[in-house]
Amino acid sequence: MKTFRLAGSAVALAFSLVALGACDNSQAVFPTRGKGDTSPRMSNEKRETIFGPEGMFGDKKKGEGAGEGIGVNSFLWRASLDTLGFMPIASADPFGGTIITDWYQLPETPNERFKLNVFILDRALRADGVKVSVFKQGRDSMGQWVDVRVEPKMATDLENAILTRARQLRIVSTE
Repeated sequence: MKTFRLAGSAVALAFSLVALGACDNSQAVFPTRGKGDTSPRMSNEKRETIFGPEGMFGDKKKGEGAGEGIGVNSFLWRASLDTLGFMPIASADPFGGTIITDWYQLPETPNERFKLNVFILDRALRADGVKVSVFKQGRDSMGQWVDVRVEPKMATDLENAILTRARQLRIVSTE
């Protein structure tokens, strides 16, 4: 319970600081244009925001594979979804670049199951732009699921499969 209250207090404190910061500088919302003129800025004038000069979603210039409305490289994102298409997706966040699968059992091996976490780390199509974490469980003698060591090569093979598919998508998009 203390952890929950502490987290709730931290959220309340962060919200209060943001609210106080917004109230502190009233000139940013209603700047003075001349003596006594406190009318709001016109829509074509430059505005300052809490997200900085590039705005909430970054620079509006379209880069390689950086689609509108997505926070990561679109080729890596699509390739990750294509590569993991056989597994049930528990969570997918295109802005944060995170895909989390649910546990998946191969039909031929009912005593083991796998779960994957995929993190897209960059807006550019780069070899180090994707990271895969593999989790494996097996049944013990009592029938309970227990964690089993995973070969690091499995994660590397999945990363390479995603990168290969991303390159294919990029080539097709430039034709």
